[in-house]
Amino acid sequence: MTPATPRTGPLRTAMLIGSTRRGRFGPTVARWFAGLAGQRTDMALDVIDLGTAGLPDTLIDEGDDVPGPVRALAPRLAAADAFVIVTPEYNHSFPAPLKTAVDWFVDEWRAKPVGFVSYGGMSGGLRAVEQLRLVFSELHAVTVRDTVSFHSCREKFDDAGRPVDAAGCDAAAKGLLDQLAWWARALRDARTARPYDL
Repeated sequence: MTPATPRTGPLRTAMLIGSTRRGRFGPTVARWFAGLAGQRTDMALDVIDLGTAGLPDTLIDEGDDVPGPVRALAPRLAAADAFVIVTPEYNHSFPAPLKTAVDWFVDEWRAKPVGFVSYGGMSGGLRAVEQLRLVFSELHAVTVRDTVSFHSCREKFDDAGRPVDAAGCDAAAKGLLDQLAWWARALRDARTARPYDL
């Protein structure tokens, strides 16, 4: 069997906003990060807001009809070469709607890199990230080591939605995106061979 020709062009990167609660801070963090990612010529960003995606809370059984919102989101995730998860921390973990969104899909995550941008109180969402690493490992995804984290997040952004320490935060985001792009290129080519010839 002849291996498929590796794809070229910008890395298709899906960014998921993981919180759906009222008054959430996630869109502020996501807008800032998307602005930086959007400046890169090596990435094409697709922003997926779980607050508007309409994914059902209850998973289906084998043989059941797949709900429309799940069918609509599947090709966007499948097309992605990499993912960025924007997540808060709730009670030392990540939001239930984010876990539900992850669980609706399987092959879409496989052999792709995942980066994390977290926010919260004292821990900055890092405990949520550590648990998400376990989840994505089970799905054969590769998590990027470096993260961007905002402790006491509402104090870290100004009224314009920019981090108070813009230079430091922008540098951290660039580091994460550089690592994500490296893994995305490597895995995009590698997915053309078994066992991940998707």
